[in-house]
Amino acid sequence: METLRFSWEPSRPKIEFTGGPQKVMRLFGVGLVYKLIDTHAHLDEMKNLDLMLEEAKKAGIIAIIAVGSNQQSNIKTLEISQKHRHFVYPALGLHPWELVNLGTLEIDDNLRFIEQNIASAVAVGEIGLDYDKRVLKAASKELQKEVLGRLLNIAKKYARPAIIHSRYAWKDALHLVQDIGIAKAIFHWFTGFSSVLKDIIDGGYFISATPAAEYHEEHRRAVRGAPLERLLLETDCPVTYGRAARYESQPADVLRGLKAVSQLKGIAEATIAEQTTRNAIEFFPLDIEI
Repeated sequence: METLRFSWEPSRPKIEFTGGPQKVMRLFGVGLVYKLIDTHAHLDEMKNLDLMLEEAKKAGIIAIIAVGSNQQSNIKTLEISQKHRHFVYPALGLHPWELVNLGTLEIDDNLRFIEQNIASAVAVGEIGLDYDKRVLKAASKELQKEVLGRLLNIAKKYARPAIIHSRYAWKDALHLVQDIGIAKAIFHWFTGFSSVLKDIIDGGYFISATPAAEYHEEHRRAVRGAPLERLLLETDCPVTYGRAARYESQPADVLRGLKAVSQLKGIAEATIAEQTTRNAIEFFPLDIEI
């Protein structure tokens, strides 16, 4: 039970509180600011980016992993990271959706750019497989797996973590990651089968929680099932979230993911924040001390 006890001496007023620092802050109506990391953001697609980054800092975000989707996206992501050094960290990738618009030579150019600039990146991503029927009409499973294999080999060659998109392709994506021998991988916004989640965790890999953990049942199940030591936070901004009320996300919305994870796991927000931030710093790794 949270209680306050006041005592008074002429020169030494004293307040005693039977509760931790979070309870003190809550009792006095003061909001806690946690140190958080958004591990997956499409900053190259953000409107009013400078304003969004300032709002992120005010919300306690200490770092953002900016992911690339194609060559132009990768170029812009590198530029953003140069402008915001030690806050924005770039990952270079080729999203499976982009294969719909690329020929063989263009795919080769994209992969060549990633390899030529890999020294500037903390990870290879966003990469992966997408078996949604709309994607498969223009980019077959075979093409997607061939390109993902090449990207994973770049990640392995240069000892970079892989940031994996795996919608409806959870097993195939995991098997490719394992077969190529990737040491570090994160299956972002995971909504797959519990059996695949178990294999991901047993393999030493991570999943990430998005603000969709507030309402998306498959994602909520995955977040509940993943140990905190294998969990990261992300926004995937500027993706639109919500059901009754829709909103376009920004990095500061990682707080919504934090609160959802806390509620799903029954663990204090401060504990979730500390562990997921430490996970991110060690996973990439990042030149940050907390």
